[in-house]
Amino acid sequence: MGWQPTGEVELVAGTPAGGGQDRPARALIRVLESQKLVPVPIRLTNIPGRGGGNAWDYLAKHPGNPHVLAINSPTIITNRVLGESDFDDRALTPIANLYTEYIAFVVRPDSPIRSGADLLARLGADAGSLTIALATAIGNINHMALATATRHAGGDVRALKLNVFDSARYAVADVIGQRADVGAITAVSAVPELAAGKLRCFALSAPQRLGGEFAAVPTWREQGVDCVIGTWRGVIGAQGLTPEQAAFWDRALAAATATPEWNEELAHHYWANTYTGAQAIGGFLDRERAVMGELLRELGLAQ
Repeated sequence: MGWQPTGEVELVAGTPAGGGQDRPARALIRVLESQKLVPVPIRLTNIPGRGGGNAWDYLAKHPGNPHVLAINSPTIITNRVLGESDFDDRALTPIANLYTEYIAFVVRPDSPIRSGADLLARLGADAGSLTIALATAIGNINHMALATATRHAGGDVRALKLNVFDSARYAVADVIGQRADVGAITAVSAVPELAAGKLRCFALSAPQRLGGEFAAVPTWREQGVDCVIGTWRGVIGAQGLTPEQAAFWDRALAAATATPEWNEELAHHYWANTYTGAQAIGGFLDRERAVMGELLRELGLAQ
């Protein structure tokens, strides 16, 4: 049968309850327990701060312990590039990527920006001529998606005029309140206002169209821009897990993410299933490290 956990498992989320790492952690625990994929209880621990950095520091203090796992996200890479941390994520044991949350570009219904081409024309002529609202930090995935479109347009990515908020909901309000011309936010964050007709979405950073409120929205790729970038969430283990221990978690996560229960959760949040297991996760993280590092250097943010 191979290795199995023998005591309570601790899953660490680097955001408070309801935050970007907490939501997938709670959903994953529900599925793992309801499907009886793990033979022991799973406890959620929230250790917010530094974009998840505090949680990963905690995980690093448990080398060789397969009973402590954490949710990871792009900041596990970008914190180091941005100089927020000297922690190298390659010291840990990556297990899987669960899903990706893509970026929606939104405007008010009466905006003269009707399409990606309209935004590109403005960004190319004068990248600072528009005010763009985003969350939750300079140098995050939303900022990188915007920079990718700006670079394609031939605009100066360092001239972008940004209003940056702690929550995407504040960025939505900034656009509706006419303080920003465009919002670059996680797709699910725009859904209430899209449904109410208070916002219009004209581009997504996804590889293919999303459903629901976004069914008619073209991707950037459809509009001729190679902008496929999103906030992924995965699971990472401590340093020094054995192949047998990592394999158990790989099997459990693969089984959990194949269930209707998990996929209903994805659809509800407009999360795209980009599951990547243990065999391919190292290559995935290396590619993300290269792409994000290049974009942050171009933005003048890399340390």
